[in-house]
Amino acid sequence: MSTSESSSCKRSAAVLCVSALIAMTLSACTTVETQSFQVNTSSTVESSQIATNADFSRYNRLHAVDMGIFFPDGTQTPPEDVQKIRDIFRNAFFGELSEYVIVTEPGPGAMTVQATLIDFRNAGRESVMSVRSELRDMAAPGKILFMMEMRDSVSEAVLARAADSAKTPTIATADGTQTDWSSVEDAAQHWASLFRAFLDENFGK
Repeated sequence: MSTSESSSCKRSAAVLCVSALIAMTLSACTTVETQSFQVNTSSTVESSQIATNADFSRYNRLHAVDMGIFFPDGTQTPPEDVQKIRDIFRNAFFGELSEYVIVTEPGPGAMTVQATLIDFRNAGRESVMSVRSELRDMAAPGKILFMMEMRDSVSEAVLARAADSAKTPTIATADGTQTDWSSVEDAAQHWASLFRAFLDENFGK
């Protein structure tokens, strides 16, 4: 790959699709997974992977980035609903993580936390295949999925991934379905609690 092509690819990968979703799941550039992961069979979430070389003791603060929300083509959720969903999840997570140091800039000792909500209820094959191959076992079609990816904020190396759909919120769609805000709040609190439990067990240890 030439220098100009490489720069173009990096710029494309940096373009955000509804916050930072592309950086996590819908890579604009073809990428190859070079890390090794272990599946955590005792996890409280449906799917959990931890990098074999992950060392959580290196981190003493969290680098929080905006939550990504992905809806397949043809699924029209009002922009105001999308923003409200993002706010509900943000408040739930910040409430659970009040005892942790949270920063807005990457740096040594900071672990980037990326949350994404993926609506695959009406996803076609194109949408499913657009997810990076190493994530497809998590992003199963036919359901709404919450995903969390943790990375070293400096090197961008992935430390862990988790996915869960046990608490599925009802979100507005083009067929007239209205967003059930109570279910969104319940799901946000459920997933925030699961992530807090993961951090309490692993972070800084």
